[in-house]
Amino acid sequence: MNTIAATKTKSQPSEILALQRAAFLRDGPPSLDQRRADLKTLKTAILARRSEIERAIESDFGHRPRQETAIMEIMTLIQGIDYLSRNLRRFMRPLRRHVAPQMRFASARIEYQPLGVIGIMAPWNYPLSLALMPLATAIAAGNRAMLKPSEFTPAMSSLLAAMLTDIFPEEQVAVVTGDAIVGAAFSALPFDHLVFTGSTKVGHAVMRAASDNLVPVTLELGGKSPVVVGKDYPLDQAASGIAYGKLANAGQTCIAPDYAMMPADAIEPFVTAYDKAVTALYPEGPAGKDYTSIINEHHSARLKGLLEDARAKGARVIEVGKQPDEAHNRPHTLAPTVVLGVNDSMRIMQEEIFGPILPILSYHDIDDVIASINARPRPLALYYFGGNDEDRRKMLMRTTSGNVTINNTMMHYAQDDLPFGGIGPSGMGAYHGIEGFRSLSHAKGIFEQGRWNAASLLRPPFGKLADTILKVMLG
Repeated sequence: MNTIAATKTKSQPSEILALQRAAFLRDGPPSLDQRRADLKTLKTAILARRSEIERAIESDFGHRPRQETAIMEIMTLIQGIDYLSRNLRRFMRPLRRHVAPQMRFASARIEYQPLGVIGIMAPWNYPLSLALMPLATAIAAGNRAMLKPSEFTPAMSSLLAAMLTDIFPEEQVAVVTGDAIVGAAFSALPFDHLVFTGSTKVGHAVMRAASDNLVPVTLELGGKSPVVVGKDYPLDQAASGIAYGKLANAGQTCIAPDYAMMPADAIEPFVTAYDKAVTALYPEGPAGKDYTSIINEHHSARLKGLLEDARAKGARVIEVGKQPDEAHNRPHTLAPTVVLGVNDSMRIMQEEIFGPILPILSYHDIDDVIASINARPRPLALYYFGGNDEDRRKMLMRTTSGNVTINNTMMHYAQDDLPFGGIGPSGMGAYHGIEGFRSLSHAKGIFEQGRWNAASLLRPPFGKLADTILKVMLG
């Protein structure tokens, strides 16, 4: 049986949308002070419920360390809300634009106005931050919002509904919960904008559904984000950065490095360095308190299937770090693993991994790397470890990805002043930074006529004066 629930009432999502749109038209755009007050209310509620949030996510994952939730979700979310509040006056300020020469003594400007009601579909891997950062952005832009969290994180979804019910009226913010069928119906609602974060496969369906109502979409998807290790870069430093990016949240991160590329003679030394880096991060191994579980049996079985397919096709599968103690292992826990000797016939090089598995490929020179990356769908993130300025320049100039981090992994996401988004199969549109505010706003162009306008001389009946002006303008 499909379940549909919403904050405060059992209203159908379409009814909530109508309620919010009517309230938006009635009340008009909220002021700067009101938007800042709403952001402060959201921030205060998150901090007040920190322990509940950590416990809910722990329950949904089976195990995720509270510190990882605090760092990867709560801290980045709070910093993002502070950034929006601090910069909101500047974001809302009208922008003057150039006026055509023949229309001098007039003025032109851009004013950013709220779109109306924003739909937000959040994923399970970061069920707090990837739900509430788009919500905070929608609030900052003056919108109302409806949020559909993932059915794979029921404890966190329930907590989100309770928390947002406590602090916002339903006509401003509402939460709709339910299964994939409910999600499909949600994506088909005639929002003023729809923000979806999730897999590329589901993103296709969401975009098709939204297109029936000509709803503009921001899609934050994923794909196979490569990490390239240059010939001159210290392997221990590269291994440390890659291990953190690959294994945070057990690799269940859309911008986690999906596979690595490095010179052939560096692969075996890198595996040794990576093994040491993994051990340093997780000295208790995958059954330890600091290592996150895979979200559920389905995803755990999918990851094991990728390894089995690679092994059957001739790959070397190597578990790294402290070896798991089967007697004390948790359900749905997968040890950090590297895979050598991979090729494109293997599923592990065809699908986004989304787990703690790192395939490693070799390359001859940087041109080979660029050709290989460009032969694949454009990734959400690209990582390059190297000090060679010419190789770095080539990587930046000749590849296209959502974002890039150099000599580390994932750090671009934590920069609030940078836009975050994909391109092509890894997504469209962006949020974070002023780009997020503008994505959820309408840039209204306004032309204001002055007392006198030279363009009036170019109206019928035409005469010599019009010809003179045209000669000056056109040469």
